[in-house]
Amino acid sequence: MPSRGSCGRSFHVAVVGGGISGLSTAWYVEREAEARGLPVTCSVLESTDRWGGRILTERVEREEGCFIVEGGPDSFLTAGKPWAVELALELGLGDRLLGTNDVARKVFVWSRGKPVPLPDGVFLLVPTKLKPFVLSPLISPLGKLRMGLDLLIPPRKDPGDETLADFVTRRLGREALDKIAEPLLSGIYNAEADRQSLLATFPRFRETELLHGGLLRGMLANRSQSRSGTARSDAETRTRRAPERPATMFASFLAGTEEITNELARRLSGRASAGLEVRQLRWEAGRGYVLDIAEDRTGQLLPEQVCADAVVLAVPSYEAARLLASVSPGASLLLRAIRYVSTGTISLAYRHEDVASRLNGFGLLIPRSAKRPVNAVTVSSTKFNQRAPAGCSLVRVFFGGSRSPGSMLLDDDELLRVVQRELSDMLRIAAKPLFHRIYRWEAANPQYDVGHLARVEAIERALPAGVWVTGSAYRGVGLPDCVKQAQVTAKSVVNQLANTRQSPETDSTVYERSLLQGAAL
Repeated sequence: MPSRGSCGRSFHVAVVGGGISGLSTAWYVEREAEARGLPVTCSVLESTDRWGGRILTERVEREEGCFIVEGGPDSFLTAGKPWAVELALELGLGDRLLGTNDVARKVFVWSRGKPVPLPDGVFLLVPTKLKPFVLSPLISPLGKLRMGLDLLIPPRKDPGDETLADFVTRRLGREALDKIAEPLLSGIYNAEADRQSLLATFPRFRETELLHGGLLRGMLANRSQSRSGTARSDAETRTRRAPERPATMFASFLAGTEEITNELARRLSGRASAGLEVRQLRWEAGRGYVLDIAEDRTGQLLPEQVCADAVVLAVPSYEAARLLASVSPGASLLLRAIRYVSTGTISLAYRHEDVASRLNGFGLLIPRSAKRPVNAVTVSSTKFNQRAPAGCSLVRVFFGGSRSPGSMLLDDDELLRVVQRELSDMLRIAAKPLFHRIYRWEAANPQYDVGHLARVEAIERALPAGVWVTGSAYRGVGLPDCVKQAQVTAKSVVNQLANTRQSPETDSTVYERSLLQGAAL
């Protein structure tokens, strides 16, 4: 490898992990370096034989037609988090974006032995429309009165973190936690509300409390602002919206979420290698960071080594901890402190007439208090068009995590029996499915426990110069969050390489000092 920081020589960045975080980091490193005229090559090393990480789409062709089955995330947020949509547009995928079928947008909550619609206008947690909320049977009259007390409760003065459960119970009461916040908000993170960090997952709630004095006051202030004309009207927003941007809150792609990771892997100008596992990461004077590689299928160490000026670890935090054990023991120890849970999904296809369901909407949320072996149900073919052929329905069931860990231990046959029993009991779907697909994700869901942001900041301080971590374990689990983190990481990588190139001090001295500091932590 050429000496690092030498004039006219190129830098090499190694990205470990070929999911959305690793691929988009490599994409933005290449774009940022090109914009600044910095000679940088980028390699992406993925241990499995496919790109995408937890983004996995399967196209199932049958005599009925084509089904698009998602093994991982089926969509991504567009409202307030534009980064995934912006990346799709950069990649030329604007005409492939697919919005949700909002004509049928209705979410149910399992309550008192039946699916009950979430009141129209409930946004994340707070009702924005009074009449549907008052008339809804989901929350009892006493529960609604308790939620109304939010108008009288002063904001918490302590600026420190707290659990989502403590925050919601303090402001809106226990029933709001059990029937809205826990299944809806904790479900997004596959988390436990009584351990989930408010500041790391829903910081806007704290901001609203401090700014307006409470959640309901914040909602009323926003509604008043909108009515006064300060906020743009829906018509104006539609006029100004780029034609290829979906108008719905969530979006995907015509052929499934995997379109974006496949296109990223195809478009990268540097090396992108799947099926190669990084066994060890170390620092060698004169060579920089050295990555020892093994072929994933055989586990055999390959004679090839990858040398890099900068390394981005876009892998689960426990895998980053393993790779950093000798390079930065302090960072490695901190990375191991992030908990993970295992989850899974099972998708089942039916003839439309066999789904005589009470669920005329996107899906069903199941509170933890229900103690059922599944966590939620999504009707994929209702949520998105073109997920199932005409005359068919595609249903997706979620299991595992802290709510139903026992379901992860079932073999596939027993899991199918349990899920069919649940669908029959809750949604009257008793027919045998046309086919099914099971996807299990072992230790794949990071848990943002209280104090998570402080842990992440400590990890970032402990990392040696030239090493970055990025991905769902740190500052957001959603696809847009991962893309945003990739942008920030890429800019930091290129900035450091540019500064190294201009610095009169050899980067070897800088890196070795950093390693000594990391070892002392």
